[in-house]
Amino acid sequence: MQLVELVAHLDAMLEASRFKDYCPNGLQVEGRPEVVRVLCGVTASQALLDLAVCGGYDAVFVHHGYFWKGEDGRINGIRRQRLKSLLANDISLLAYHLPLDAHAHHGNNAQLGKLMGWCAEGRFAEQELGWFGRPAQAHGTAAQIARSLAARLGREPLLVGDGARVVRRVAWCTGGAQAYFEQAIATGADVFVSGEISEPTVHLARETGIPYIAAGHHATERYGALAIAAYLETEFGLKADFVDLPNPV
Repeated sequence: MQLVELVAHLDAMLEASRFKDYCPNGLQVEGRPEVVRVLCGVTASQALLDLAVCGGYDAVFVHHGYFWKGEDGRINGIRRQRLKSLLANDISLLAYHLPLDAHAHHGNNAQLGKLMGWCAEGRFAEQELGWFGRPAQAHGTAAQIARSLAARLGREPLLVGDGARVVRRVAWCTGGAQAYFEQAIATGADVFVSGEISEPTVHLARETGIPYIAAGHHATERYGALAIAAYLETEFGLKADFVDLPNPV
């Protein structure tokens, strides 16, 4: 498959142009014109790039790429080495941040909800990044949801607030979405699940009575790239592999 065709398809499918984001979405580093093998992962770390080089991949697809707003733009140190790995081996880097969070089927939030058995009923927050719906277990508690997350994600989450609260509506947004907590509460949610937590989040959970579960940034955002790998194989016959590099966050 031609690289330009792959990028055009992913840009359109993930609606990359409609998002106001902290980084450029789509093709970030251009490699060889033909793509047969794609390595998918959460972050374009050096470890992932080394695997792409060793495995003879033509392109790397990630959720967290490069060129974030506000960061030092000089190409030295770690940035030099990462870009050298791509350019010297003619490997393309495709990165989709908020578009991969929001996609209705392959996105991080859609895939986390599917993994947990949550039935989505609506969206909230800017650019409709947050999701809410019914939990898998009727009349279950926040503590039970936390235990279910631990079992499925393989990581113990942090539950702040009333673990005994019965959850009739769950709201969630993967990654670092703690700033959406108040908007999640406004949807009528009985618990909010995200990846990260900040100091003010604790007080908000305690004072509103709505528990907050921090299940891990990396842990909650593995499933979008995994879904894309499966999609690329099924839709285009590409050899697409997903690698989950250990990350405790």
